[in-house]
Amino acid sequence: MDIAIPGAFWNTKKFPLIIAGPCSAESEEQVLRTARQLAEIPEVKVFRSGLWKPRTRPGSFEGVGEKGLLWLEKVKAETGLLTTVEVARPDHVELALKHGIDILWLGARTVVNPFVVQELAEAMKGVPITVMVKNPIIPDIKLWIGALERINNAGIRQLLAIHRGFHYFEKSPFRNAPMWEIPIELKRLAPQLPIIVDPSHICGRSDLLQEISQKAVDLEMDGLMLEVHENPETALTDAAQQITPETLKLLLKNLILRKRTGNPDFENRLEALRTEIDKLDGELLQILAKRLEIIDEIGDYKRDNNITILQMKRWAGIITDRLSIGTHLGLDEQFLKRLLNLIHKESIQRQTKIFNNK
Repeated sequence: MDIAIPGAFWNTKKFPLIIAGPCSAESEEQVLRTARQLAEIPEVKVFRSGLWKPRTRPGSFEGVGEKGLLWLEKVKAETGLLTTVEVARPDHVELALKHGIDILWLGARTVVNPFVVQELAEAMKGVPITVMVKNPIIPDIKLWIGALERINNAGIRQLLAIHRGFHYFEKSPFRNAPMWEIPIELKRLAPQLPIIVDPSHICGRSDLLQEISQKAVDLEMDGLMLEVHENPETALTDAAQQITPETLKLLLKNLILRKRTGNPDFENRLEALRTEIDKLDGELLQILAKRLEIIDEIGDYKRDNNITILQMKRWAGIITDRLSIGTHLGLDEQFLKRLLNLIHKESIQRQTKIFNNK
């Protein structure tokens, strides 16, 4: 992707970029009062607000629509903050551009559908606008990258990604699982692409925002997008995850911003530790390869003696034993379960191939 850092509104040497504003624009007074308070916080550069809010089920508040663009024009004129809105249809793009919106963003449900993303990309073609692309609701990095590529192919060079977490069915304190490994992988694949974290949608509740915001800056993400309402208790959408401007000010004050590069002594020590990790990773891979060689021998033996591949009693014993050893060594139980299941899945696949190649 041919990406330009959006430095026109953001000094990339000062982290993080802060985008803030209500989940939904509800009235002109609510929007302006919130924006005025946010404008007093120096770190806030962009005012966000949802205008088109299709809900999971019909009948609830679904946004004020086009008239909210007039309110955002007033926000920009009065406070100097840049403005951003979510667009889900080509006519949303046209209206937002007509009213001078500075940044467009594509929502998580939109990004799931390449057809819709392509339609939006066509509507943006040839327009010098900044575009932010949220991750899809499902943990699929290819879908996320594909949406970014479609927008980029339309000639949009000032791109940002927004990490807002992923929907999953396991019990969790979060509304959307952070799954940090996915934005970290995106940063590896596209190091020039700024990634903004949306703690509001990850958390789903205001008491977790500080923790996730700190995690985001610790992982060298490039900014935060937070939902801020003048009176969250009365918010018409996502009240539980919104905070007041005053609370945002406190959150930002409590953020610990660490250096991205250290002094020579620090770098030397860090390089020594990384070298040790490289060595250990090599040893781990050799051990894993040896383990799988033995698995192949077991597969040959089972095939030749007409024994079934899956031995549940043996597998249950392995799980119990390895979890006991691993947790005693300080390893996380959920991590161990995922690791053991991956190894077991690979073992079953290898033995199945052996049985199929009689």
